[in-house]
Amino acid sequence: WGRIFQSKTAFTPLVRHIFNKHQLPYAKITNLTPGTNAVFRAGEYVIKLFAPEESGIDQSLDLHTELFALKHANHLGIAAPKLVAEGMIYDQYRFAYMITEYIEGQSLSTVLQTMTADEKKTVAMKLRQLTDQLNQPCSNFNHIDVIADEGRYRRWQIYSDSFRIERLAYLHAHDFGEKVFAHGDLCGDNILLTPDGKLYLIDFADAVLAPLIYEHALVAVELFELDPPLLEGYFGNFKVTDLIEMCFNGLLIHDFGGDIVKQHLGRPESIVSLDDLKARIRHKIESSRK
Repeated sequence: WGRIFQSKTAFTPLVRHIFNKHQLPYAKITNLTPGTNAVFRAGEYVIKLFAPEESGIDQSLDLHTELFALKHANHLGIAAPKLVAEGMIYDQYRFAYMITEYIEGQSLSTVLQTMTADEKKTVAMKLRQLTDQLNQPCSNFNHIDVIADEGRYRRWQIYSDSFRIERLAYLHAHDFGEKVFAHGDLCGDNILLTPDGKLYLIDFADAVLAPLIYEHALVAVELFELDPPLLEGYFGNFKVTDLIEMCFNGLLIHDFGGDIVKQHLGRPESIVSLDDLKARIRHKIESSRK
């Protein structure tokens, strides 16, 4: 699967057949950002073909999650691609697929590099309006427990035994608040800025029901890299102590938390305790404001 999932030659006949099935205009396919699945642009549409079970990759949960999440976002009127078609096609292998509209725009990670402080504050305010629409209570659509599911601890395995034991005890003892629908991966590549200045959210494969800090911590540390104008636009007149606590708790429960800490806050082997982690977050925030 890893050798062929980006092959336009291999997938063109299958994509053309699916488009004909749904009476959609077919256009020559082009590659989009690679991931686990085969994703192509075809004219005004994007088609995602999920890895078949024969590949050894179980995509059933991802498929259910992404379809529910995108339909949910469309129902709420969130600025996200419209789901156009979905289904299962039986070729040599069985492929689940979904077709959405293509959104023309630049990734937020790209445009932030050239924005002024005022522009950053404005775009962060727009993003907060968008996520406030999204981060509302809903049913536990994929039955994932972001705190209790030990399968989601794998990114912390490279940290010391003492740190992991302390983290686990803290998770069991702490109340992280009401759970809401979260996109789960609001990185720069999953937020598009269109030519008319509108933000769109894409790729809902990591959507989950989680405490609000799950979404906010990733936005603050990973997307914004604790940049003050972006933080001010998104969180308003926040207290630094509140921001530290939110980032600390949100990273501890996030599926990507271990990776984010490693990338932005220090080598895993150097982080000896939860107090150490919190001190590093405090130092990073205070340094960015000088």
